[in-house]
Amino acid sequence: MNIKTQIKSYLESQPKPKQEEMQILHRHIIQINPSCKIWFLDGKDEKGKIVSNPNIGYGSRTIKYADGKTKEFYQIGLSANSTGISVYIMGIEDKTFLSKTFGKNLGKASVTGYCIRFKKLIDINMDVLESVIRFGFENK
Repeated sequence: MNIKTQIKSYLESQPKPKQEEMQILHRHIIQINPSCKIWFLDGKDEKGKIVSNPNIGYGSRTIKYADGKTKEFYQIGLSANSTGISVYIMGIEDKTFLSKTFGKNLGKASVTGYCIRFKKLIDINMDVLESVIRFGFENK
C-alpha cells in the first residue's frame, strides 16, 4: 500500500467529526508546504508491536543521535489521540519555546515541548497554528 492510500485509510478510520478535521489539517499543512515529503507511520516497531499512535508526517529533517548516527524523520506530525488531535513540531531544542511563543494565543490546547493537543479545530486559533507549522518547516 502506498503512502497516499495509507493516509487515506488512516483518516477514514477516524470517527466522523475527527476524520473531517484531520482531513482539513492534512490539506492545510500540504498547502503551507506543497513540495514537502509526506510520511505515514503506522505506530508499530520493527517487530510489529504498537509503540505509538499512527501519524502522518510532513517535511524532512535529520535527527542526530549521541552515538553519531543519523536518521531522516519528519518535521511536522499529525495524529489522532483518544481525546482529539495532536500536531507535532519536531526538532525544537528549547522545550519551552512552543508554549512561551504560541501557547497564549493558540486557544484551548495543551502545549508541551513539541506537541500541541486539542479536542476540535474550533477550540484553536488556526492562524496561530499555521504560524507554528510554518515555524516547524523552517526549523531544520
